[in-house]
Amino acid sequence: MNVIAVANQKGGVGKTTTAINLGTALAATGQRTLLIDLDPQGNASTGLGISRAQRTKSSYDVLVGDVPIAEAVLPTCVPKLSIVPATVDLSGAEIELVAFEERTHRLQKALAQIEDAWDIVLIDCPPSLGLLTLNAMVASNSLLVPLQCEFFALEGLSQLLSTVELIRERFNPGLSILGVALTMHDRRNRLTEQVSADVRAVLGRVVFDTVIPRNVRLSEAPSHGVPALIYDYRCSGSEAYIALARELIGRLARPKEPAKAA
Repeated sequence: MNVIAVANQKGGVGKTTTAINLGTALAATGQRTLLIDLDPQGNASTGLGISRAQRTKSSYDVLVGDVPIAEAVLPTCVPKLSIVPATVDLSGAEIELVAFEERTHRLQKALAQIEDAWDIVLIDCPPSLGLLTLNAMVASNSLLVPLQCEFFALEGLSQLLSTVELIRERFNPGLSILGVALTMHDRRNRLTEQVSADVRAVLGRVVFDTVIPRNVRLSEAPSHGVPALIYDYRCSGSEAYIALARELIGRLARPKEPAKAA
């Protein structure tokens, strides 16, 4: 089972959009895919059409309440894609987890109960480097970093990669950088092209070849409770996520290279 944390401590970089649509594309290839919503905002859950009333058991209950993760799994509108939803209760989990022994390994232990049930697990992390994101990284084999193509793109990335090195040393030596996905790319904007070139110059092959464009359909889809790949599979955003899924599967099939802090 490949467990991939989708993380970036900077908000508004397309993290949840990436988790939803990448999960959909992976499921479409036949991969049994589970998306764990670990963001208190619960946007991944909403974007897959999971109502508040349906979230009777959530990622909060798994982390804090010792609920078996299998009991929190819900089906989605996408065949082979399921989700562990999030509720606002998760916003207090950072404080509550401090009182637990092995508080950084709660999600890892939960996933150990279902390791044969899924091919790929995607974890949509909150926009911070707190205990929720730490749990995700400890539980994961690899990390996928969505990075917005704007001026401050590299700001904070060095801190994130340094945190990954620290987690390798103390908690999870097997954690690797699967790749950095450039998002919200606008070819009409020269600055966007320059940022993209700068990121590739710094990180090299760690950056995925596929670039996710700034696309209206990607923004509209969550309000309809479906991934963009279902809302409009012919739009440029959907096509990009299909290509990214293809590239990701190719990377999973070969040894991953460690990434150093920028």
